[in-house]
Amino acid sequence: QRRLAAALREPAMHVQLAAVDGKNELVGYILARRIEGEFGRRQSGLRLEIVGVRVESRQRGIGSLLVDALARYAGRHGIDELRTTATWNQHRMLPWLGAVGFTLAPNYIVDCAVGDGYQAERNDALDLRSAETPGHEVDYGAPQGNDFERVERAHCDVQAMRPEDLPQILRIDREITGRNRSAYIAAKLGEAMDDSAIRVSLTARLEGAIVGYLMARADLGDFGRAEPVAVLDTIGVDPAYGHRGVGHAMVSQLFANLGALQIDRVETIVAPTDLPLLGFLYDTGFKPSQRLSFVRPL
Repeated sequence: QRRLAAALREPAMHVQLAAVDGKNELVGYILARRIEGEFGRRQSGLRLEIVGVRVESRQRGIGSLLVDALARYAGRHGIDELRTTATWNQHRMLPWLGAVGFTLAPNYIVDCAVGDGYQAERNDALDLRSAETPGHEVDYGAPQGNDFERVERAHCDVQAMRPEDLPQILRIDREITGRNRSAYIAAKLGEAMDDSAIRVSLTARLEGAIVGYLMARADLGDFGRAEPVAVLDTIGVDPAYGHRGVGHAMVSQLFANLGALQIDRVETIVAPTDLPLLGFLYDTGFKPSQRLSFVRPL
């Protein structure tokens, strides 16, 4: 119900196709969501989230027809690829994905049980690495400073994202990516405002300014899963505030919020060449997932 309600609110971001028989009765369906900049990607895509065919109508190529129709829709709308995920032991689904043109994508899926994720402690700031450049250094050696003050000065104020945060988020995103992704970020922020039970989006503040942002959403039944899973699709920290625990503070708050929503696990997708991001995620509790990522270029 939430998935279809979201599609009604944002029809340009969702695709729903149905297969009907000669009596105009439903025999199959496919649901996909448009992806524009999630996980740092440049390509536009459709994420195939749900597909189903009535038991008595299987083995007639209906699933293949639905995927081909989805691919034609993507072609008409300038979309580069179809994507989906599945666990390694879904023995019926994996051969079908290969038969309809999907191949293994060169990406890692990592996940973490919410209860096992990183939780910020008051003394974390004392162990932060020094910044890599003089311009990014934090002076913890001032004479008036003691350990308590050092922790307090490094402590981030992490809170729910608000509409008025958009300009500062866009500034940070441009500094990180070198691109103007205002439409993508604005759409994510709008989704967070429309349905806070689906999207969990946070900002981090230091010295009165937004220095980081994190966007995640709850997948409630996508990819055939029975349990709710959160997907972390966007995270960024102002380069001027690197190595000050901003990312760790946001992930810690994310785990706390997801626990309150009774979501047990969070996952994300990382390019294999993005070693700094992989290192950060492993440091906050993520591990290689049992899920695989698949792509069908168009």
